[in-house]
Amino acid sequence: MAKRKLAALEKVEADLPNLQQKIRRDSKSYIEDFRAQYYQYESHREIFMAAPASTETGLISLHDLIDFISHVADCYPDITKDFPQQLMDMIMQHHVDLTPELREKIVGSLVLLRKKEVIDSVSLLHTLFPILVSTPSKTLREILFQKILSDLRASNAKTTNHKLNRIMQTVLFNLVTSDRESSKGLWAIKITRELWKRQVWTDAKTVEIMKEASLADNEKVATGGVRFFLGGDKEREDMEDESSDDDGIDVAKMKHQVGITKKSKKKSRQIEKAVSTVKKKERKKKQPHPLNFSALHLLHDSQGFAENLFAKHLQSTKSKLNLEQKLLALQLVSRLIGLHKLTLVHFYSYFQKYLTPRQPSVTSFLASLAQATHNLVPPDVLEPLIQKIANEFVSEASAAEVASAGLNAIREICVRQPLAMEETLLQDLVMYKKSKDKGVMMAAKGLLGLYRDVGADMLKRRDRGKDASMALRSGERKDIRFGEEAVGEIEGLELLEQWKEEERKRKRAEQGLPSDAEDEGDLEADEAAGWDNWDVEDDDSDDSGGWINVESDAEIELSDSDDEKPAAKKTKQENGEDAKDTEKDQEEKKKPSNFATTRILTPADLAKLAELRSSAAVNSLLPTSKSKRMQNAQKIAADRHADDPLTAAEIEGLALLSKGRLTREEKIAHAKETKTDRDEFKSKTARKKERKIEDGKSTTNKEKARKKNFLMTLGKARSKNKRSLVETRATLKAHHDRQKRGGRRGNQG
Repeated sequence: MAKRKLAALEKVEADLPNLQQKIRRDSKSYIEDFRAQYYQYESHREIFMAAPASTETGLISLHDLIDFISHVADCYPDITKDFPQQLMDMIMQHHVDLTPELREKIVGSLVLLRKKEVIDSVSLLHTLFPILVSTPSKTLREILFQKILSDLRASNAKTTNHKLNRIMQTVLFNLVTSDRESSKGLWAIKITRELWKRQVWTDAKTVEIMKEASLADNEKVATGGVRFFLGGDKEREDMEDESSDDDGIDVAKMKHQVGITKKSKKKSRQIEKAVSTVKKKERKKKQPHPLNFSALHLLHDSQGFAENLFAKHLQSTKSKLNLEQKLLALQLVSRLIGLHKLTLVHFYSYFQKYLTPRQPSVTSFLASLAQATHNLVPPDVLEPLIQKIANEFVSEASAAEVASAGLNAIREICVRQPLAMEETLLQDLVMYKKSKDKGVMMAAKGLLGLYRDVGADMLKRRDRGKDASMALRSGERKDIRFGEEAVGEIEGLELLEQWKEEERKRKRAEQGLPSDAEDEGDLEADEAAGWDNWDVEDDDSDDSGGWINVESDAEIELSDSDDEKPAAKKTKQENGEDAKDTEKDQEEKKKPSNFATTRILTPADLAKLAELRSSAAVNSLLPTSKSKRMQNAQKIAADRHADDPLTAAEIEGLALLSKGRLTREEKIAHAKETKTDRDEFKSKTARKKERKIEDGKSTTNKEKARKKNFLMTLGKARSKNKRSLVETRATLKAHHDRQKRGGRRGNQG
């Protein structure tokens, strides 16, 4: 009897897929069959609820029935109205006792019902998230985590689901703040970080969740929150697709503009590398999110967050963080101070006990100190720290790596606040430019190059350089004031002005006119041509009805008197009337350009400006002379954005890459990594020799003689030196005769 029941049960289970397909085609015709299966499901469910821990064969049938009903539940909403709630109760109350197969099937069925819109996302997430936090099963946690993420991403795929996002963010926020000592907040961090990386959540409330996580008492939760602020934006950038190369940069034209004098594969590789670097920077510029939607920019109270983080994890003696975790918190506080220019004076005194070469991870402390420096930090606060770094790190008795790290740290601090350096200390540190170690020498020269630009009067006359000395003599260099901000200008505008001037001279030379005179008609013609070219090239102008033509251009009068003065002075200079005008002319050239204030930049001008910027960027990346490389390095260091983190590797500098610290095996491995395949550059002789070896052929007697041991040929060489001219002539004649008759045996003829 039992065998017949079991056979009938197996037959019913085998018919379920067929019945499912029939119901999907015609649900009304098979309503009674569905009622019978649903009645069977309810009976199996009652048996299970009575004894959840039992593992009878009925569970196999319950597994299949749940799968069947969840696939066709949308066809019979009246009959299955209680089915979703029954599954929720089953998984929430008995997820510990369920078998892994049945547990996974219930979760999958709930997700399927959500996709069929039988239940909403809020109900699904309210069911799955508490189980994710409380279940001891690692497998179930992985499944639930993936299902929750998938549902949130699907709900925000077409449009942003603000209601669901607010509910879920509130749940995660409460999970973190309700119990700060519990490790349950890790799930809030994982979900939030993944959704931030996928750009599903990009608002300030997401940042608030991670802010509260950073201030948690549990060390794992706090470290997770800190790591989000330090690396969340980088992860999001890495997730973006960078395969598109359509960014408006003409590679062929750029190569032509570089002006290659000698064609070589090395030169072409350098250009390709430079172009790829410029393209990558252009892509990053066009992305809207890195600065506007950065996590560090979305903080509501950055000053309060930095103070709380510093007091809780760094100043407090009750902090549970180890040294590595404290360094992460220190990096976050320093980035907040440097980015938002916060005032946290007591933060700098925290570094006093850590600025010693014996301190583990001391370069990370130095990088954090430099990162927390900005132009609004009082120089009196930084002077003792710079003095201690110089005393502890920079001396003739210190190791080269230590001195290099100290000088690099001082330079990074002074880049952000030049007023923190004393004149006597600077002159002492600059003397290390004569060091025999390359890392120390480069670090000292970097500090010297910095103060040639920002404080040449603090240097000795022999260290100022030609440009700085001339600038000081002419009075161009102004003293830096505390808290003074630089005036912003359009990047690369001088390139456009120079190009315009060259084009004007070229056109006037073609017309046979003097190139020095300034003609107002030329300016109007250039501006009209710029608008005309834009009308032809622009594809979107048709939608807006084209550009509006202004009838009276005469009403707008722009004074060109400033542009005409240099030309007049140049004429005087050529005539030799007054030598002082040369100096005045140079002063005029060094003044800020008034090109943007006296000209209307047309769309064609803006396009040309972008092209000139790209070309200049490529030129700056190509190998140049040593002096230009130093200038470019100083400019890059000075123009570093506050958003860019300063790493310990940058403080270590060349000491990190010093070959003296590498073992022989590491040197060989490094050489193999950088070595390219040289097969394509081999000569014909080398390739012919390789083919001979592969075919198993022997070498010629000449090749064998060339490889013969030197000691074997030493006697013959000595006897040659003792020969007279007559003997040498007889030997050569005999050799010539032998060759004529084909060797000693006379093989020829």
